[in-house]
Amino acid sequence: MSAVDPVESGPATIAFGPLLRSLRHEAQLTMEELSHASGISERAIGDMERGTSRGPQRRTVQALAKALNLAPQQARALAEAAQAGRPRPAGTGGVCAFPRGTGDFTGRAAELELLRELAEGPAAAGTAGVATISGPAGTGKTTLVVHAAEYLGGRFPDGRLYVDLRGMDPVPLEPAVALARMLKALGVAERRIAGEENERAGQYRAVLRERRCLIVLDNAVGEAQVRPLLPAAGPGLTLITSRRSLAGLEGVRQIPLAPLPDDEAATLLAAIIGRQRAEADPRGLAEVVRLCGNLPLAVRIAGNRLQSRPGWDLGQLAGRLGDQERRLEALSAGDLAVAGAFQLSYRQLSLTARLLFRRLALAAAPDFGVPMAAVLAEVDLFEAEDALEELVELGLLQAPFAVAYRFHDLVRLYARARLSEQEPIEERRAARRRMESWLLETAVVAGRWFEPGFGAPPEGWSELVTLADADQAEAWLRGESEGWLAALRSAARGGEHARVVEVAESMHWFSDRWIHWGHWREVFELSSAAARALADPLLEAVHLNYLSWAYSITERRYPEAERAALAAFELAGKAGDARQAGWSLTYAAWAVRDSAGAGDLERAARHAARGAELLRQAGDAEGYPQAALTSADCLSRLRRAEESLAELTELVGVLRDPGYGGAPAIVAFSLGCALDVMGDNYATLGRHREASEHYRLALPQLKAHPITRAIGRTLRNLAAVLCRLGEVESVRRVLDEARALYEEAGQDDSVAAVLEDLADLESGGVVLLSRETLV
Repeated sequence: MSAVDPVESGPATIAFGPLLRSLRHEAQLTMEELSHASGISERAIGDMERGTSRGPQRRTVQALAKALNLAPQQARALAEAAQAGRPRPAGTGGVCAFPRGTGDFTGRAAELELLRELAEGPAAAGTAGVATISGPAGTGKTTLVVHAAEYLGGRFPDGRLYVDLRGMDPVPLEPAVALARMLKALGVAERRIAGEENERAGQYRAVLRERRCLIVLDNAVGEAQVRPLLPAAGPGLTLITSRRSLAGLEGVRQIPLAPLPDDEAATLLAAIIGRQRAEADPRGLAEVVRLCGNLPLAVRIAGNRLQSRPGWDLGQLAGRLGDQERRLEALSAGDLAVAGAFQLSYRQLSLTARLLFRRLALAAAPDFGVPMAAVLAEVDLFEAEDALEELVELGLLQAPFAVAYRFHDLVRLYARARLSEQEPIEERRAARRRMESWLLETAVVAGRWFEPGFGAPPEGWSELVTLADADQAEAWLRGESEGWLAALRSAARGGEHARVVEVAESMHWFSDRWIHWGHWREVFELSSAAARALADPLLEAVHLNYLSWAYSITERRYPEAERAALAAFELAGKAGDARQAGWSLTYAAWAVRDSAGAGDLERAARHAARGAELLRQAGDAEGYPQAALTSADCLSRLRRAEESLAELTELVGVLRDPGYGGAPAIVAFSLGCALDVMGDNYATLGRHREASEHYRLALPQLKAHPITRAIGRTLRNLAAVLCRLGEVESVRRVLDEARALYEEAGQDDSVAAVLEDLADLESGGVVLLSRETLV
């Protein structure tokens, strides 16, 4: 007995299966022989003759007619029987009807093009096309597939079916139930639908083998629910939506959805509220979209709220959304709410993932890694990573980088609300203290990689991150900078003065490697204030000097820099500390020198010379060369090249003495700086060959303690003297090296300066000496 009821045909038409069987017998062919002649599998021919496949496609019928050598009238009868066996398009009503689409669908052009290619591809390949559309709550997955069904509907004459798999419900739809619904929609009589799930899946695959149907399986909970619903072969297309990636499905095209780009999100909001209203306030439109995080659901709700309140303008709505504590509440309209969409995902989480999700809202930085998660959830790294991946799988976290995770802005607000509602304030405070303590402790250990006398972490230090070398330490300090800076601010507010000073002290030498960070002034303002609160004048002098450096080098606020350094000099004098007094005068010299003016340079040279003498007396092997270099550099800038060279020659001899002492990297860097300024002096004197030799000697020494601005300056000056020596190709190579160095460091202004040098060179001009600050 056939698994599918015969199609009721007109009086002149018999069912396709019996007709095919009789024509095959008349031609005296076995199924195997017909299969060989037509290129159609025996199994498919068997399904047709048994009535399982009642209306094969036209190309299949033509192949069979040719293989059977049918007369025109017989071929026409076979084609009519196949036509009669094809169902009317399904999914336009009844149990598998599509939900209502939106008339203002916007964007997703790339995704629609992928789906169009899939819709056209399977027919030629003979395999069933399958695509998963996955993404976080509110990204418009269902809206996309419903629109795609309308867009592609003409390509699927045998039917369009839609099933909501209810993946976010406490009890998702069973695959057997979904199969029964779809078989019924495809024309299989209810009494003929098999009872077992596996048998139903077989019926379903058999029916779809010769039908060009579009199937949408919306809101899947996971791979196990979906696998029985996938056709094995045929010309149709199945689209699956899920908040999970469904990465375990084999042979499917994955299409992840993210929030809309800015322009598409703005276009969507304009389509909802009307063009006239949108054009009246483009800035307000952009701000509402930004506060919605470009999430289609949030944008739609915002638009619906504006539609229902004709007296509101975009600016008023933006003002309401600007309040973070009320934003999620404001993003609701009727029974449509952003928070409700997130809640469905939250309910699916394991207990550990829920706890982690809530506590990650405490993180100050937008990105966080596995170690931070382990600290907050109080679990090991493996369990933390599993929980993070669970959050990603359900769309509650994004994973933009290999080892970093991130909240969408609205999801972070939802996590913060869950944290406030579900965890006592004592537990929240304890979690925050634990996170901040870990961040600051790790920052100190990482920063000390660059401090003379420290280096590698102390023996026995086994925290959650690996800091096996300076590169790893620098990567951590940069990558976690927002987090440890926020923790430092919190420590300062909480009166943890010793901790604040310790962290800032550990950053002293590292700060030279990351001058353009933009927060060093704040770090050293906090530390100098903390030292003052500790009533330690000498410690305050140290950190005022660091603050002077930040004012001078990172912000070019030279008067403030000099005032801070001279205040440090007074404090160091009261404390009777010659070393710190010498450093104070050196910092003051830098501030005065870099504020320009010949008179200022004379004063800067006096500060530096006095500072060098104090540092020499104090036996500071790292500080003395810095001050001596500054004195010589001021003389060089005053065009007193011979005096400068005399001081530098003496300094180079001191630094090259094996018994000098000091941290090797710092001494090598100082030697590099001295050789570099000697190059400046030789260039001033027109002795370009000697200048180029000294710049070349300086470079390997500078690279011992690599500071981009110092190495880049030397390269540019080497290019300038090579230009005067007529070595044009060498100039190009040196400038290209400088450009690459600046680009890697993200120093756009310096990149532009090098590009100007290259342009001057190409136009036949000369490359000028750089007067960037070296020390």
